Order: sequence, then C-alpha cells, then structure tokens
Amino acid sequence: MYTKDIRQAAVYNRMSEVLSVRVRRGLKREAEELGIDIRRVVEEALRREILKARQERFRGVLERALKGMHLSEEEWVLAVRESRRER
Repeated sequence: MYTKDIRQAAVYNRMSEVLSVRVRRGLKREAEELGIDIRRVVEEALRREILKARQERFRGVLERALKGMHLSEEEWVLAVRESRRER
C-alpha cells in the first residue's frame, strides 16, 4: 500500500507545478476553518478563466475571419447548420 501511494505522489508531482499566491490572511484562515480545499478551488477557477480566455480568443479569430469573408455571424451560423443537415 505504501509503495502505491509513493508512485501516485510521484506521478502527481510530475504533472503539477507549484504556484505561490498571496491572499489575505483572514481569507485563508476562514477557508481552512471551513474545510475548503484551496488547491481545488484555485484549479477550478483557473480552468474557468482559461476556458473564458480561449472562447474570447476564438471569438476574435472568428470575427476577423468573417470580416475577411464578408459574412455576418448569422450567415455563418446558417451555413454551418445547413452543411450539418446535408451530412
């Protein structure tokens, strides 16, 4: 059992990075008192922000592409839907 835990920790350590963040002392203390898993909360918040940034970047790329094609967003959506129906 002990060696399994060590192997799992080794795999986790290779797949993770140390992140140092300063937060208000009271905020950290209250989170710990409430049993909040700070690492999980930070990872989830970071995942959400990454997704939001990717979506915004894609939206910008799409808008530039549509301008170059002289299509409105609605026309592009209709074209995509029509091509899906043809499959």
